[in-house]
Amino acid sequence: MIRELILLSIVITIALLSLNKILAIRKIDSEKISPYECGFEPLGDARQKYDVRFYLVAILFIIFDLEVIFLFPLVPVLGKMSYYGYWVSMIFIIILTIGFIYEYKKGALKY
Repeated sequence: MIRELILLSIVITIALLSLNKILAIRKIDSEKISPYECGFEPLGDARQKYDVRFYLVAILFIIFDLEVIFLFPLVPVLGKMSYYGYWVSMIFIIILTIGFIYEYKKGALKY
């Protein structure tokens, strides 16, 4: 059963990619292939160095964003949860809050 599903997915993938290659409209103009930077002409080199703080804020955003996403499944089952599950989720939220306060106090979120 699994072998057939894998084979079917490979066949469908190859068929769709081939169909796209055959039927796609290829109109290349200067606007499409020009570098795009918010509607303006490029201001500088694309390989310029960024400040380390930019990467720090980006990494912290991703970490906290993923941790908040883990809280979404908690909401529908909060009323049906046992006390153990409730306290485990509360400990998770407390640890998340302590980490956020620590990073805020260290100035990691100041850009």
